[in-house]
Amino acid sequence: MKRNSLVAILLITMIGVILFGCQNEENTSDDKLSVITSFYPMYEFTKQVAGDRADVMLMVSDGQDAHHYEPSAKDVAHVNEADVFVYSSEDMEHWVSSLLKTIENDNLVIARAADGVDLANHDHGHSHHHETNHEATEIITINGVEHHYHKGDMIKLIAEIDEGVDYDHWHWYTRKGSDEEWKTVPNQFGPEFNYEAIEESFEVRAVLYDEAHNEIAQSEIIEIVIDNHHGHDQNHDHEHGSEETTAKVDIIGIADHYHTGDVVSLVAKLKEETDLENWQWLTRENHYEEWEVVTGQETDHFEYKTSEESFEVKAVLYDNDHNVYAESEPVSVLIDNHDNQDPHIWLDPVLAQEQVKVIRDALINADPDGKDIYEKNAESFIKELHELHKNYESAFKDAKNRVFVVQHQAFGYLAKRYNLEQIAIGGLSTEVEPSPSRIAEIGDLVKEYNVPVIYYQQGANSAIAQTVANETGTETAVLYDLEVISKELHDKNLGYLDAMRENLKSLQLSIQ
Repeated sequence: MKRNSLVAILLITMIGVILFGCQNEENTSDDKLSVITSFYPMYEFTKQVAGDRADVMLMVSDGQDAHHYEPSAKDVAHVNEADVFVYSSEDMEHWVSSLLKTIENDNLVIARAADGVDLANHDHGHSHHHETNHEATEIITINGVEHHYHKGDMIKLIAEIDEGVDYDHWHWYTRKGSDEEWKTVPNQFGPEFNYEAIEESFEVRAVLYDEAHNEIAQSEIIEIVIDNHHGHDQNHDHEHGSEETTAKVDIIGIADHYHTGDVVSLVAKLKEETDLENWQWLTRENHYEEWEVVTGQETDHFEYKTSEESFEVKAVLYDNDHNVYAESEPVSVLIDNHDNQDPHIWLDPVLAQEQVKVIRDALINADPDGKDIYEKNAESFIKELHELHKNYESAFKDAKNRVFVVQHQAFGYLAKRYNLEQIAIGGLSTEVEPSPSRIAEIGDLVKEYNVPVIYYQQGANSAIAQTVANETGTETAVLYDLEVISKELHDKNLGYLDAMRENLKSLQLSIQ
């Protein structure tokens, strides 16, 4: 009997130990710090500092654009449940202000990594704590929405906000649906919205900013319903001068934004074969202006040097009787000079160290018990960044040719750090082959600065890039701006330090 009792006690003890071990294991997993990061450099920096002590998740993943990312409901849920949220700045991740206003996690520690960088003309006075942002949120009401519209109707809306708000820097955004990215509507900088209805229904919202381009308030998402009655009101289209054409045109090569002086290179692609070649390109500043024909653009290619104002453009193909055979939807050419704010801080190895320190402090704030681990990991990674800086400094110290030519103007901080000169071939696209005149213009630039290499971002060294290289007598090479996790980064298994070392090798082809 005693033997049976002893066996029972031993069994109970063993089961208790096993259950305790499982529970302890589960608690360890639950107690692990949860960190959400915005885009790749922030993810890499945070992983280096956190090590195995935190679960670090990346929001903007493979192939997605950090500038125009639209957080999903799942993203919002993840941030709501997280301990820390890490991002660089509103100059890079425009969507962060909107995201934080939807968060109901008052304990969330927010790390704005750019706060560690002493940027000229940057406003450090505003708070980045979620609680303050949440309390400061204003609601914009949009008035004037009708039950539905027809294609060609002028949609007129008015945004209103509570009295006492003195700011008047507005932006309006549209998208076709919740799975699409928001697009800025050009030349709509006031509370009034004037927009010509297109063929499909869409969503619109208004956002109000202060002088430092910090978001003050945003409206609810408004649905604009386009209903042409499926032909039941056949006279309506005729009244609005928008008869359907028999063929459709896509416009290829539009970038998310341009700078003043960039050359916009586009191609009109007809969705069916034809021998017709009588093209016209038309532009207008906004939806309530008349379309104007652009002279000297009579082919399916469009090349246009930008001014300071955003505009819309469309392509029209005529038949031999000069009747419209095909027409594209208008596309927006957004001019964004960033108000002299370059968001690419992480491409300077010295400024990257300051961002790492901000992330370190945020992790310590959220998890004081991990202070020694975070400080040790940060110190180790900062040492590697410092070594990277020394490598750049040594490589360029005695260089005589200090000019490099890029497709995307992303390397301003790096150029300033090492006394280099970055020249951007604005508007040069790897989707659209430049015209002979554009190639000649680039060729003149190459001769003027004795440029041996033209750099393309993220390995976008396409056949078109090679065409430019062949015609101008240059080579092409890759520079990683790390805005996007590209296929090249995956295929070569490159981390931040690896990619920056690859950049150094590439730059040495020009900087000699």
